[in-house]
Order: sequence, then structure tokens, then C-alpha cells
Amino acid sequence: MPFTANSQFKASPRMLVSAEGMYYTSEDKRKILDGTAGLWCCNAGHGRHEISEAVASQIHNLDFAPTFQMGHPLPFQFAEQLAEIAPSGLNRVFFTNSGSESVDTALKIALAYQRAIGQGTRTRLIGRERGYHGVGFGGISWGHR
Repeated sequence: MPFTANSQFKASPRMLVSAEGMYYTSEDKRKILDGTAGLWCCNAGHGRHEISEAVASQIHNLDFAPTFQMGHPLPFQFAEQLAEIAPSGLNRVFFTNSGSESVDTALKIALAYQRAIGQGTRTRLIGRERGYHGVGFGGISWGHR
């Protein structure tokens, strides 16, 4: 459990047993507002039947397509839709699995871009001092001072 004082949690665990809409339900039946949207991964709310039905339908059709040397049409179609509504000039989409992975990928892309334009010695990256840039090695290193 990252960012959790484990001894305090062991002494007084706070367990969530379910969620619906914008609320979690604790073991003692209290409703708790999910003010961070499940740490930014449940922005549409919890327990949305239309979302779980769409996910179930896709899982029955194809639950996973490897991204090494192969693909599936839906991510490409979605990328095109995102590019269409993005501001002018933002016409590329690169999907990742998490914010931390996104930060590490962005760092790699920035360095690769400098190499591609013939400026491979430009390797300094600027981040916020003591800022949170994810839990990946690159993001941790970038925000550490």
C-alpha cells in the first residue's frame, strides 16, 4: 500500500467494501465521498452499469490484444477520435496504463525527440521541486530534490 503508514493501517484498518456513483461504502456502512475519483480512474463514477456492460461485451469479444507487433482496431479508432477533438497540432495519441507510466513515457519521448532532431546532448529535464511526478523511477527521479 504505497503512501500508507502501514503500522497505523494495521492498528486501525479503513476498509471499503463497495462503491456506487460518487460514494464508497465502508465496512461499518458509512458513505464516503470519493473526492479523488478513485485516484483519477473513476471519473465517471463507480458502478455505472452502461460502462460495466460495455466492458463485459468487449471482454467477451477480445479481452486482451498484445501491443508488441500486433494491435486491435478500437484503440486506433479511439485515437483518431481524440485527435479530431484535440487542439490544432495535437494530432498524435500515445496510450499508457497509468499516470506514472505516462510521466515516464513523456520523459522518454522528450529525450527521443531531441535525438531525432540532432540534439541528443540535450538531456536536462525540468520538473517541479518536490513535485509529484508518479511512482515510476523516472518520475520519482524527476521530482526529487
